[in-house]
Amino acid sequence: MAIHRALRVKRVVPEGQAGVSLMLDGDLPAEPGQFVMVWLPGVEERPFTVMDDAPLSLTIARVGPFTCALCALEPGARLWVRGPYGHGFPLQGRRLLLLGGGSGAAALPLLARRALERGAEVLVALGARTAEQLMLAWRFAELGLAPLIATDDGSAGFHGTVLEAVAEPLQARWPEAVYACGPEPMLRAVARRCQELNLPSWVSLERAMKCGLGVCGNCHWGEKLVCRDGPVFPGALLLEVTPAPEALIP
Repeated sequence: MAIHRALRVKRVVPEGQAGVSLMLDGDLPAEPGQFVMVWLPGVEERPFTVMDDAPLSLTIARVGPFTCALCALEPGARLWVRGPYGHGFPLQGRRLLLLGGGSGAAALPLLARRALERGAEVLVALGARTAEQLMLAWRFAELGLAPLIATDDGSAGFHGTVLEAVAEPLQARWPEAVYACGPEPMLRAVARRCQELNLPSWVSLERAMKCGLGVCGNCHWGEKLVCRDGPVFPGALLLEVTPAPEALIP
């Protein structure tokens, strides 16, 4: 049985024009890359990556009525969560490269924290269309990391894609493993480059999920269900599955 837990918003951090991050008033142990279902009674329920689990923190991109309602919450407001669900990122190696595109950055702070706690070296690169669309650079700074920044229009950091921004450490084969979350065209480009360099990679897919339990079939991806079999998959597997038409839109 799926049981919701009511939590209150403790802190709200604006994320430029993109949305907000919500820190809640309770912990929810999770693995990096797992997600929770978030419910506002009378509005909707949607999946969100666990940005951090102590306290439970969520990063919300403002893209529709439900996310706008979440972005409008103030400290003290209540929301309901159930989970965590799904398979997260496996930690591998001592030098990790983390790549986030837009709101996909939300899948990476917990991974970075766990990796640092294990004594790994972590390099983070964050990309977005514009400087105002960048998310979570402040959270990585709290962890003592200075993320590389890339923007499509050059308004902040490197002028180009997040993958282009890390061309040098990739070519030098600095990372022992690569982790990415963001738009699917970006993930395919990352997986393809890692395959060329014979580097292990893991990617977190974003799909519309209704149940989060592998029952409704709404999040099917090839023969997989993203909520049950993912959302984290080996990058090599991503290259074997034909993308959905909507995933081709950059």
